[in-house]
Amino acid sequence: MLFYSFKRTKEDTNVEVTVKDSTQAAVLMEKFEYSNIPDMRKSIYDSNYKQFIHNGDKFPLEPEMVVVVQVHNRPAYLQMLIQSLEKVVGIQNTLLIFSHDYFSEEISDMVKGIAFCRVLQIYFPYSTQVYPNEFPGQDPGDCPRDISKEDAIKKGCLNAEHPDSYGHYREASITQTKHHWWWKLHFVFERVRVLLGYNGYVVFVEEDNYLLPDFHTYFKSMTELKKTSCGDCDVLALGNHNGLSGFHEFSSKTETAAWLSTKHNIGMGISRELYYKLMGCNNAYCTYDDYNWDWTLQNLSGTCISKPLKVLVARGSRVLHTGDCGLHQKEKCRPEMAQESVDSALKEARSALFPPALTLTDHGPVEHQPHQKNGGWGDVRDHTLCINYAARL
Repeated sequence: MLFYSFKRTKEDTNVEVTVKDSTQAAVLMEKFEYSNIPDMRKSIYDSNYKQFIHNGDKFPLEPEMVVVVQVHNRPAYLQMLIQSLEKVVGIQNTLLIFSHDYFSEEISDMVKGIAFCRVLQIYFPYSTQVYPNEFPGQDPGDCPRDISKEDAIKKGCLNAEHPDSYGHYREASITQTKHHWWWKLHFVFERVRVLLGYNGYVVFVEEDNYLLPDFHTYFKSMTELKKTSCGDCDVLALGNHNGLSGFHEFSSKTETAAWLSTKHNIGMGISRELYYKLMGCNNAYCTYDDYNWDWTLQNLSGTCISKPLKVLVARGSRVLHTGDCGLHQKEKCRPEMAQESVDSALKEARSALFPPALTLTDHGPVEHQPHQKNGGWGDVRDHTLCINYAARL
């Protein structure tokens, strides 16, 4: 099995006791080896244990909000996100957590360069990058994606008995995102020591998102609106997929809806209460045959979670999606065009930022929204690894 536990060593104790200078401490706590896979794995475990907080001395107060960024390997988009974060009013009161499943000095240095708030980097330990020739990466003995089950059994490949619902075998690059999302959820709520006792929302974004300057202010208004006017709302959605179309009209407006993967998976605010509901569905999440974390979540809403998830949605999105390439499209990425588009849209929308108050249209109770699962998640090895994140990180 690929589980690990943290063990306190004499070296760790010496670091805590003898290092006084914060610069020297940062060097010792952050040392990450990229030269070979065994050292990289050790660096991942060490970093996840030590949890060095950048700018901790500069911003000592408890965070008003937590933003978690899921990062893969699109540094140009990540740089755009960081630039947008720096312009967010109130960002100094935020803890930023960057959760990586691809490990490079370029990306790490970009994050280390942030000086405007507290920052923590965490590392998904089961990345295909550090298991390139064995599960959870792609083992040479795995079945080819499109081989028939009959031929797979004759061939004797490792996962011959476990194709997905459509007869396809796992692709490691496809399964990683769902693994990372679930591991990250566990780690942030259960293992990030600086958040022990934190009872506020955690907002989840991705590296190809862009936050508007009033994101933090709007978030605080939204949480107050939920308290006073939408007690049965489970999720905050600070973003939508409409861009800034109609922003002047919708800037101060919110509404409720049933949580939908295609609409409410951007800028999601999750409370500890909802996290525990999701953990009650650990097996259901980890065995549902869909490689998408968000479609899986939609399936849980109204099945395993008996009351469908109700979301409070910003009609004027405070999170923009800039990525024009990703999991299924690798070529012709044009981040410079995305930046131009964002700049132009923001210029038009700027006067409608920071509304003095929010309004709510509550559409009442919500219903389960079924969908046809997408497959890609039939391998029992994926199920087992995913289920065990809850037991041991």
